[in-house]
Amino acid sequence: DFRDDLKHNRLNKPLVSAALKPAELKRAIFIVLPIAAIVNLIGPLGLKAGAISLLGIGLGVSYNFYLKPTAFSPIPYALAFALLPAALVIATDRTPPPWMYWAGGLLGMSAHFANVLKDFKEDKASGITSLPISLGRITSRLATAAFLIAATIILHSVKPNTTILVVGIIASTLSIFAPRFILFKLLMLVALLDV
Repeated sequence: DFRDDLKHNRLNKPLVSAALKPAELKRAIFIVLPIAAIVNLIGPLGLKAGAISLLGIGLGVSYNFYLKPTAFSPIPYALAFALLPAALVIATDRTPPPWMYWAGGLLGMSAHFANVLKDFKEDKASGITSLPISLGRITSRLATAAFLIAATIILHSVKPNTTILVVGIIASTLSIFAPRFILFKLLMLVALLDV
């Protein structure tokens, strides 16, 4: 993303603002990556859950390097958001319930769409053809809200709370019309209410 961030002068990014040099980033990755692998595999999560956590890291890498500019862009988000909470359950030697995967995946899809909408104009100008950009701004806003509402309903079915359900649906619906700078904040509000 560095070249695109530079092109659009995203000074909130450490490489663009020169708060971090590319050589420093490479050195940090070289040091941290093996530590992350070891800690995940032999750390408190245990081998199975640690491997799932590493898969989540791999999904993030696959998004950044391969899937971001494609119609498959939501897949890493959906899988990572579904698998990471499941890893915590697996770490306690229990089987995650199916609703956890569904709700996590839907929250991940919503996060992806909201994240793309935040930089929609710039990404489109750069030729990035992720699924939300291919669908267009209005359809992507509707998809963001639909994914949030579906996740809220699933989680409500597991642990009913009418107030949270109503607030979640209202906030999700507001995301259709919200200015892009607060869209992700609305998503975070609904996600916090849901969990």
